[in-house]
Formats: sequence, C-alpha cells, structure tokens
Amino acid sequence: MTQQGASLSELAPEARLRRLELAINRRLDGLLHGQYLGLLPGPGSECAGSREYRPGEDEVRRMDWAVTARTTLPHVREVDADRELTSWVLVDSTPSMDFGTAEVEKRELAVAAVAAIGYLTAGSGNRLGAHVLGPEGVRRFPARTGRDHLLSLLRTLLAAPRGGDGARPPALAEAIAALNSATPRRGLAVVVSDFLDGLPDADIGEPTWERPLRRLAARHQVLAVEVVDPRELELPDVGVITFVDPEGGRRREVSTGDRRVRQRFAEAALAQRQLVAGAVRRSGAEHLALSTDRDWIADIARHVQSRRRLARAARPPAGATLTAAPGGGR
Repeated sequence: MTQQGASLSELAPEARLRRLELAINRRLDGLLHGQYLGLLPGPGSECAGSREYRPGEDEVRRMDWAVTARTTLPHVREVDADRELTSWVLVDSTPSMDFGTAEVEKRELAVAAVAAIGYLTAGSGNRLGAHVLGPEGVRRFPARTGRDHLLSLLRTLLAAPRGGDGARPPALAEAIAALNSATPRRGLAVVVSDFLDGLPDADIGEPTWERPLRRLAARHQVLAVEVVDPRELELPDVGVITFVDPEGGRRREVSTGDRRVRQRFAEAALAQRQLVAGAVRRSGAEHLALSTDRDWIADIARHVQSRRRLARAARPPAGATLTAAPGGGR
C-alpha cells in the first residue's frame, strides 16, 4: 500500500477526500483522459439509419448488410454520437466490508475505488450515479455531473453506518438486479464488493449473483471490482481465534496452531476466489481485484492500461478493406 493509503483511515473525512483526490490525480495523470478502460463504444451507440458506403472513409465493421442486400449497394450504419457517458456504481457497504488487517479496511478501499472510477470517467457532460447496498437496504443516488457531486457521494460512503440491527442485509444478487432495472440506457456499470454473499456451500454451483451480473453485462459494460483482505486468504499462527460472521452473527473458535487447519483454510479461500473469478468471467464482466495490503492505485492503473492496449489492438487499421471468402454468399 502506498503512503497515501497507509494514513487514509487516520484522517478526518474531508482530509481523506483531499488525500484521495491528490493521489489519484497525481498517479493516474495521463489516464484521466479519453475513454475509460477502452470499454466505451466508438463514435456512438444509438442507431440513426444507414447511408451509402464511402470507400476510404467508412469502417467496414459498420457495414449494414441487411440494407446492402436490399439495395445491392454497400451501406453503412449511422449512429448518433454519444455526447455523454452515464456511469453507475453499486457499492457494497454491508458488514462484511467492515474488515481490514492491513493498511485500510475493505470499506475504505471500496470508497477509494469509487473515487478513482469517478475521476477516470469525469468529463464534459459525463454523469455518475450510485446504488449503495447497506444493512438497511439499497440507497440510490441519481446520476449527476461534476466534481461536487462526486465528492458528495464519497462523503456519504465514508459516513455510511456500520453494522446494523443484526438482521441480514439484502442480497448482492438483489442489488445487482435492481441496478439493472433502474438503468435502461446503455452505459458503464461498476460493482464494488467482496462478492462473499451468495457463494454456494458445495464445491459446484454458481453464486446467486452470477445470473443478475450476466443480465447486467448484456446491457452495459460491466467492471467487477473485488475487494479482499490478506487474512481472508490465509491464517497466521496466533493460537485460538474466534471467527464471527459479521452479517449472521455466528461464532466459531479455531486453533490456528495446527498447520493442517491453516492449509485447509488457504485451500478453501483459494477455491472461493477462483469461484468468484470464474463467475465474473462467465458473466461477461471485467474483473479487477484490489487488496487492502497492495498499492490499489497501481493495480487500477495497470488494469486501465491493459484495457486500452486491448482496445487499440481490436481496432481495425485505417483503410481496411473487406475480403470475401471464396464462394461466399452462395
């Protein structure tokens, strides 16, 4: 973790926000311009009709084959330019996020991830909205523009109540489904969670949130930000410790002095992380894992750069021509 992140939890809310903004703007300088992660559509996404193909000017991938077949003349699809991007974040603020044994808690790392997403997607006319899943349910914040709106959202996340009345909070699957229903227009959707809710107890099966995430990814470009802590992956040898389910209240004492116990825990944790990664991959979403003991800004920067390289590689070269296969169309 960077020095900025190391002292984050010790600062007052306003000082935290200033530190976050400075760190993100300084270390992500150069990535704060252009299309976020290369996940956005090109010149536009809303169909606006067709027109005749102009050799040397139009991209072959925009060919409208249905109109071309009817008219016997090459036509391309026209699209309305996307004048603004609407991004939505679903932030898990349930009790399982109130955990951290490294530099910050998972909740604080989630806020930092939202801050980075907000600054990365900031631009003229771009809007950011949020759904916050907490012990009492889901709070919804409308999509708006500007730095003041982002800072207000971050303040709300930092001040979100912890714990609860002992009742289990709404399921992550329900929150993802609600986000999908509330965002009919195509955009960017980011789910920030530890994804521990809804995991199957058996060795096979899919998490309860996988299908809602798949439906969300069918409509939006989706980024799943998984927040983890190192103590969720392996146990230290510290004698007898008490495990507490923060959302269900169940307790269990475990002796960490037994090497076999530590090994079984590590194996189970690895299988759990692989289950989450597989479910995210099958849903069609992008996966970004952040840990409370790592440099989260560097991890985000690497992910952004990787996505942009892939986007550039997938873009056809200028002046590309279509080559028909022999016997095509028969």
